Amino acid sequence: MDHFLRPGLRFDVIDSGPADAPAVVLLHGFPQQPSSFEAVASRLNAEGLRTLTPTQRGYTAAARPARRRDYRTEATAADVIALLDTAGLTQAHLVGHDWGGNQAWGAAGWYPDRVASLTVLSTPHPVAFVKSLWTSKQGLLSWYMGLFQLPALPESVARRTFAKSLRDSGVPDEFVDRYAAAMAEPGALTGALNWYRGIPFSTRPPVGRITVPTTYIWGRHDVALARAAAELTANYVAGPYEVVELDAGHWLPETEPDAVADGILARVRAS
Repeated sequence: MDHFLRPGLRFDVIDSGPADAPAVVLLHGFPQQPSSFEAVASRLNAEGLRTLTPTQRGYTAAARPARRRDYRTEATAADVIALLDTAGLTQAHLVGHDWGGNQAWGAAGWYPDRVASLTVLSTPHPVAFVKSLWTSKQGLLSWYMGLFQLPALPESVARRTFAKSLRDSGVPDEFVDRYAAAMAEPGALTGALNWYRGIPFSTRPPVGRITVPTTYIWGRHDVALARAAAELTANYVAGPYEVVELDAGHWLPETEPDAVADGILARVRAS
């Protein structure tokens, strides 16, 4: 498959590996592109797995709704289910990083029958994250999430500082150039920031305890997500669970593709 549809939206998908093999869905975050998972997907394909990597909501003109509420996690989790339905898959193994991780937690929590296993990179369970805001330094680290709620100003600031901010946070230069070029397209930066702006519009109950087999991979030098939330995540997984702590920062698909692929492979095989 090369795309799937939601009402009024068209999502491109990179489909690689054996068509009849177990499928792994790779969900990128902010401000990434499907190419962030290139090296990971290559490893998984070499091990006989199929990978489906969509371009996320807001990151392409064909799937960029204007309303903030259209970026709430209920909508992005439903994107995953639409992808599986279009591919004719009863289940898939989900992998998500950053906002893609939050999306993956939502899909696993609300649609557990569609998720064979879950591997989340960097992003803690949503309830663990909220709790950590009030019990640790996480609130200070997440100051920018409040800024991003404002109209127009975040786009203005980001356009001036985007590439430097990515480099300073540890994104390799080759990916900085790709992401900066993509975000320079008209409307792209607003579409990406709208994932943050969708936070106040959630209507579903919070994601509960996860029952599917789960691996959480976290870098101890993550500049955005602190240890407290990472450790609290264990309290919100009821199924088989493993934590992989890496000597790394936030950008795990780009900087630690082999370790990420190893974690995914171990979870898929165990499931």
